[in-house]
Amino acid sequence: MPEAAIIIPHYNDVPRLLRCLEALAPQVGPDVELVVVDNSSTDDLGPVRTAFPGVRLVIEARKGAAAARNRGVAETTAPRLFFTDADCVPASDWVATALAVSDSADLVGGAVGVFDETPPPRSGAEAFEAVFAFDNRRYVEEENFSVTANLLTTRGVFEATGPFVVGLSEDLEWCQRATSRGFSIRYEDRLRVTHPSRSDWPALAKKWKRMTLESFGVNGTDPVSRLRWVGRAGLMPVSILVHVPRVLRHPGLRDGGEKRAALGTLVRQRLSRMGWMLRQALTGRP
Repeated sequence: MPEAAIIIPHYNDVPRLLRCLEALAPQVGPDVELVVVDNSSTDDLGPVRTAFPGVRLVIEARKGAAAARNRGVAETTAPRLFFTDADCVPASDWVATALAVSDSADLVGGAVGVFDETPPPRSGAEAFEAVFAFDNRRYVEEENFSVTANLLTTRGVFEATGPFVVGLSEDLEWCQRATSRGFSIRYEDRLRVTHPSRSDWPALAKKWKRMTLESFGVNGTDPVSRLRWVGRAGLMPVSILVHVPRVLRHPGLRDGGEKRAALGTLVRQRLSRMGWMLRQALTGRP
């Protein structure tokens, strides 16, 4: 029986899944199982089966990463559960580090870096992602959750907490549900993956529409919750001013052009998100 299972949800992103598995496969011994759960992709999965015959490839008809992760847990009996995403590139020591640190808390979240898939200079979306894409240390230490792109837990914690919920910010909701039951969470900087930045505004807007939709589900749709949502929407313009210094001081932005691009995208993203949120609050629908 494997000691740990790495569970990877996937949908129509075969090249990135192959890149992820190329990073993981050399690290995996007989004590670790790789489980890829595909959300009924229309893309051909043949290259995955051919390149990685030892990977368990499962098809889950229900859409959504939450459903895929739940299916992955059900497909293995391993006592340790390691989660990452198909578009992530785990560090060369990710599996060894995960095995070493997974007992340090009931939930362990690691670092998530960002890399560009296009040559420089960065677009506004890429510059924005360089600054704001992931801040998993703060998520773990201040908000009691880790993104599932780099999350470790155990089967006992998962069974006591219950499955991920489809349609919500499943990592936020699940981790906070677990910690509300008394399970511990900690951040581990040595546990590292990287994630590609969104290369343009349509891709970035799609991401934030999804995240806003899922956050609205966590917030609640009753009148009081919707009023609270309006208040959060009203803070979006204020957050632009709050985060301008963060952009200007960010060491990862190469020059003034990238900083201006990031600032322009910051304004566009926050004002767009305010509009999406107000529409949700008024209609009660995503």
